[in-house]
This record gives sequence, structure tokens and C-alpha cells, in this order.
Amino acid sequence: MLNTLYIRSYTRQKVGHFHQFHQLLLPLRGVINIEMDGFTGKVTPGECAVIKKGNKHYFTADSEARFVVADMGELPENISSSNTIVFSISQPLLQFLSFVAVQLESQVHKEVERIAYLMFFELMSTQILLKQLNYRIREAVEFIESHLTEKLPIDKLASISCLSPTQFKKLFKEQVGLTTAQYVTKMRMEKALALLTHTDSPLQIISEQVGYTDLSAFSRRFSQHFGLLPSKISR
Repeated sequence: MLNTLYIRSYTRQKVGHFHQFHQLLLPLRGVINIEMDGFTGKVTPGECAVIKKGNKHYFTADSEARFVVADMGELPENISSSNTIVFSISQPLLQFLSFVAVQLESQVHKEVERIAYLMFFELMSTQILLKQLNYRIREAVEFIESHLTEKLPIDKLASISCLSPTQFKKLFKEQVGLTTAQYVTKMRMEKALALLTHTDSPLQIISEQVGYTDLSAFSRRFSQHFGLLPSKISR
């Protein structure tokens, strides 16, 4: 059935097929090995594989691995217009997938499943299709996204990635398309905008939640990034 989310597991036996609909495959636990036109390799939790209709593919996986699979009649525009086959997904989407898995494995509820698919579609449409990240850079990206309240010096991030600071800066820019400082600022400002829009937390608290102890410094950075002061966001 199209436009539906499923939980799937695969086996070590190599299986190949194709279908006349699009499919997104997102590991929750374990690794899947995929072979298809344009890609041969592993897809791991925190990544999404795009299998466009008519593309024959082969896969194997450990039996304990679990995946969210979306059978889709159409793809979000950002994915359909891209040639990217495997890309990293955001932490909010990964957490949403965990919720979907729990819900699907606990009950059958068609309306909840319909709404979950619509939410999934919208979340996928907001993903920035970063190419499949080097595992060392992905660890740094995940650390940044979960530690925005802290100072994030290059030396610390390079150490997490087991690279020298020079190697880390070069590889991060190649993989992400932004310098580390630019990426950290982007993540902090996007989180600040979400907190300003969806919570009633005071500006000082929000400032601290995105790594700024100085409210005036936070306001200046926010204004530079979005073109208006944080106090002007409707709440």
C-alpha cells in the first residue's frame, strides 16, 4: 500500500528486486548493505537511502536490524530533484522515527498511521541533503547538535573525530559545505527561532539554551542571521 510507513527487517541472504513506486529506507538499529545504480555500500542509523521507482536494488542485513521503510507514490521536492542516494538525517527526524516504530509495533490505528506518514513527508521535505557523511564528521555533527549549550572549540570536535584540528576543519568543510563555526551558528540560530516561536521561555533562558550567556551577544547574532531582533518574534 502506497504512502505508508512500515517496520522491516532483512536477512543475510542477498535479495534483489524493484518496484513501481519510490521507497525511502531509514535504519533504526543495525546496518543494511545496498547495491543499486549509483551506490554500493552501507546505510546506518541516522541516514536515509532513496530508492526511486524502477531502480533494481539488492540488500542484506543482520536479522536483528530494524528499519523504517516508506513506500511513496511521490517524493518531497528536495529529494525528487536531487541525485543524492544516501544522506544524513536530522536528530529530530531520527527521534520521530523511534516514535513511529513504537506506535506501529503497539497497535493498528489507520488515522494515526495516516497522520504519521504526513508528518514524515513534511519532515523529509525539510531535510538538507548532505551527502553521506564520513563517520568521523557525523560523530562531530551529532555532538554539536546535542551540545549547543556548550562551548564547541575546534580542538574538542577534532578530538571527537580522531583528527588533527587542521584535518578536521578541511574534512568538515568538504563534507558539510560550511565551516564548523558557520554550522554551529546555523544550528544555534535555528534552535533559538524554534524556542522563541514555540515556547514562552524568557529571552535570557533561550540565549543560554543555545550557548550564549550574554543576552546582547545573542541578540546581535540572531539579528545578523535572521534580519530582526529576537524580541520581535511573535509569541
